Amino acid sequence: MSTMRIHIYGDPVLRKRGEKVTEFDDDLLVFLDDMAETMILEDGVGLAAPQVGVSKQIAVINREPGNSDTLLMVINPEITLFGDETESMDEGCLSVPGIRGKVTRSVSLEMTYQDEKGEQQELYAEGLEARIIQHELDHLGGVLFVDRLSIAKKVLIKGKLRELSKRGREGG
Repeated sequence: MSTMRIHIYGDPVLRKRGEKVTEFDDDLLVFLDDMAETMILEDGVGLAAPQVGVSKQIAVINREPGNSDTLLMVINPEITLFGDETESMDEGCLSVPGIRGKVTRSVSLEMTYQDEKGEQQELYAEGLEARIIQHELDHLGGVLFVDRLSIAKKVLIKGKLRELSKRGREGG
């Protein structure tokens, strides 16, 4: 197990659409464990492969950090249904340090994904877990939470984003 470097806003890998995973082998298991460990050490509740520089459709999610029973490892995930109700809440991101903002997302969703063995799974999620899933799956499509902020908020954080972008492009 080893921790991975979190890629910062401005790094091109964060804007790429992740590729589908086709190999379900020991390397994948090690990668998933390393991602989960990194997420915990960074005090995150979710981490997507692009955030650690790997352009693949993989994310780890844990609405209760520290509780290994709630750890969810999703491969090739797809949201199949969004609930009608939405809610605006403050979000942050390990790849966009120091910036938070209100993002409107569905309160519930249904999703299909493959587990670490390649088995097809279905999941219904609501509340915080649904929010984390939407945030992490955005990463797999090259979308960051700052893209979903209001125009007024984007104007307010423009300078901070510019600084982060410079760091991100330099690999910092």
